[in-house]
Amino acid sequence: MPIEGGKTEQKFVPVILAGGSGTRFWPRSRKARAKQVLALDGNRTMIQQTVERLTPVADAADVWVITNGLLDEMIAEQLPEVPREQILSEPAARNTAPACALAAFLLEKTEPETVIGIFPSDHVVKNRARFAEVIRAGVALAASGDKIVVLGVPPTRAETGYGYIELGGKVELSQVPNGRIAVRRVKRFTEKPNAALAEQFVASGNYAWNGGIFLWSARTLANAIRVHCPAMAPLLERIAEAHRTSKAEFDRVFAEVYPQCDNISIDYAVLEPRSAKGEAGAEIYCLPGDFEWNDLGCWSALHEHAADCPPERVSIANVFDGEDPLCISIDSTGNYVHAPGKVIALVGVSNLVVVQTKDALLITTRERSQDVGKVVAELKNAGRDDLI
Repeated sequence: MPIEGGKTEQKFVPVILAGGSGTRFWPRSRKARAKQVLALDGNRTMIQQTVERLTPVADAADVWVITNGLLDEMIAEQLPEVPREQILSEPAARNTAPACALAAFLLEKTEPETVIGIFPSDHVVKNRARFAEVIRAGVALAASGDKIVVLGVPPTRAETGYGYIELGGKVELSQVPNGRIAVRRVKRFTEKPNAALAEQFVASGNYAWNGGIFLWSARTLANAIRVHCPAMAPLLERIAEAHRTSKAEFDRVFAEVYPQCDNISIDYAVLEPRSAKGEAGAEIYCLPGDFEWNDLGCWSALHEHAADCPPERVSIANVFDGEDPLCISIDSTGNYVHAPGKVIALVGVSNLVVVQTKDALLITTRERSQDVGKVVAELKNAGRDDLI
C-alpha cells in the first residue's frame, strides 16, 4: 500500500521518454534542442517539470530517462539529481515500445517486482497533488499482481490527435482508496480516430484520452513483450545481459542490437492486442487522469495552456510570449505570438500563431498548427539541416 502523501513503499521507477524531436514546435524546437529541453511555459523546462511532479512519489535517484545522443548531455545538465548512467541514449529511434521494454528487461534481471511508470517528457499538469495521489494508487494496483494500469484523461473536446480508451465497468479494489479514485476496466484502445468517431466517443461519455502514462511491474511488461513481440524480446534480453557487464560492452551491444528492434508504439505492441476480446494475460485497469493535464503537442495546445482561462474564453485570449513589456492588441483575438525582444502589435487579426527565432519565422493559424511538422519535412527535402 502507498504511504499517504509520501513516497511509495513499493519500489517505483519512473521512466521518462524524452527521445522525440518536437517538430510541431518548429522553429523553437530543433533536433539538438527539442521541446522537452525547452522552457515553453515558464522558467523550468518540460523535462524538469516532469521530474519535479514525480519527486513527491519517487526519489529522483530512481528516475530513468530514455533519450537520444543529441539531447542526453543537455538533459544530464538539466537533471543533475538523476544518475548519469540512468540517462540512456537510443542508438536509433524505435518508437515507444522498445524504449519502455528496455527499462523492463534491465530491471527484471535484479528487481522483477519493481513497478515501472512510463511518463512522456513534454506534458504539463496543473494539479500536482491530485497527480501524486493517482500515481500512488496506480503503483499500489500495479504491484498487486499481473496488472497493467493506464491513466485516462477526461476529454474536453473531440480531439483527433490523441488515442482513446474505451472504459468498461467500475471495479472496487482494496489497493485503491475507495471513493477518491474510480477504477474502471479497459475494454479497448483506439489510436487517433477521425473527427466523426472522436465526436461519437466524447458524446458517449464512456471514453478517455490516452495520456501515455502507464504503470506495470518489470516482469509484467517484459512478459507482455515476450508474448506480443517475440522477435524483439531476445534482442532486449541480450542488451539486459550486457548491462550487467562493463560500460564499454553494454555500449557496443546496445548500439549493435537495439536498432534491430521493432519500430512500434507501446499502444500497438502491447495495449491494443492485450485489450482485444479474449486475449489472455495481465488485466488492464484505468485510473482517472483528472489533474488538469495538457499534452503540449503543438502551438495551439500551448496557446490553450498559456491562456490560463476557462475553455469558453480560450478563443478570445491573446497570448504574448516575449521579453518586451509592450504588447498592443487592437481588434484581435485568439492569437499566440512568440517574439523575444520585440514590441508586439496585433491589428485586426485572429487565431494566428507567429513564432520568431534568430534564423526563422513561422506564421500559421491555430487550426493548422498540427501541420507545422510538415515544414521540417520540407526543410529536410531542401537540404536545410541547419534549420532542423
